[in-house]
Amino acid sequence: MDTSTAQSIKLAIVSATGLSKDALHIYVGMAVYLTLIAVTRRLRPYIGWLVVFIIACAGEWVDRRDDIESLGYWRWQASAHDILNTLFWPTALTLLWLLKCRKKTSVRP
Repeated sequence: MDTSTAQSIKLAIVSATGLSKDALHIYVGMAVYLTLIAVTRRLRPYIGWLVVFIIACAGEWVDRRDDIESLGYWRWQASAHDILNTLFWPTALTLLWLLKCRKKTSVRP
């Protein structure tokens, strides 16, 4: 079984950081989300969430291709788990932002 370039890069990052793949999903999701929010202050957090979702899905699409090529089937449960890990904190922060905006509009007469 050959390791694809994408998987080799992931393994190198895991080795260099000492973090698990699950932890890396969480960190990458937060880094992308917070970077987008910081760089474009006018960007609404739900747009940042959408970008993180698209990037997570693109990464899992690469994993899907690698799974089919090396295993003969797609481990879709692992992909769903990775997407949920990546989106957890961006989702929590986006929901908090939405609640904050909702409270501001409901307080005004």
